[in-house]
Amino acid sequence: MFSSTTEYKHIYFDLDRTIWDFDNNAIATFRDIFKKYDLEKIFKTFDTFYNSYVKHNDILWADYREGKIEKSILSYKRFSLTLEEFGVNDEDLAKKIAHDYITISPTKKQLFPFAYETLDYLYKKYKLYIITNGFNEVQFTKLENSNLAKYFIKVFTSENAGAQKPDPIIFQHALENVNANKKDSLMIGDDLNVDILGAKKFGLDQIYFNPEKKQHSEDITHEICSLKELQEIL
Repeated sequence: MFSSTTEYKHIYFDLDRTIWDFDNNAIATFRDIFKKYDLEKIFKTFDTFYNSYVKHNDILWADYREGKIEKSILSYKRFSLTLEEFGVNDEDLAKKIAHDYITISPTKKQLFPFAYETLDYLYKKYKLYIITNGFNEVQFTKLENSNLAKYFIKVFTSENAGAQKPDPIIFQHALENVNANKKDSLMIGDDLNVDILGAKKFGLDQIYFNPEKKQHSEDITHEICSLKELQEIL
């Protein structure tokens, strides 16, 4: 059980894989794309295409977080590398897929269980915000389309802050912008390194959203496997 004498006022949420079900929404988007461009001719199966994309995307996102590549390169390079792995060198197709992914994915609306119920509960008691590394044009559209925007006073993106989680700059930016203090602020997210340890290093209490119950040995403020548990501890 959560044990703290802290009276929180400001609660910061990650968006993807914490509230918005990124993986299932991404799969639905890629199934649309797979069909639209008849990618079965290249990859044979959807899983082959998707697994290749995930591999390249993870590598490029790590580079992006470290400032090694620009957003404009990341957005299509993950698809061009996926195509190239299966013998197709077609940058034009990669850019079309990239455009469709950015356009279609934020229209998907699957959230984690108890998202609306928990936010209904929390936003009456606390000031809620989003801190996300996602692209501006995608994240704001997700929030609007999923009827989530009404719960959050402000959305802090890495593009606007000039730094990505776990860099302390983005947490500092988020707190200063709303005159919050570390002691009355709390970070909730699914990524142990990026959200939780990043917040901890900055000096914020954290709640690790871990629905898959991944094993770890980190000393964190609290851990949950369902958003519903937030109603019990806050």
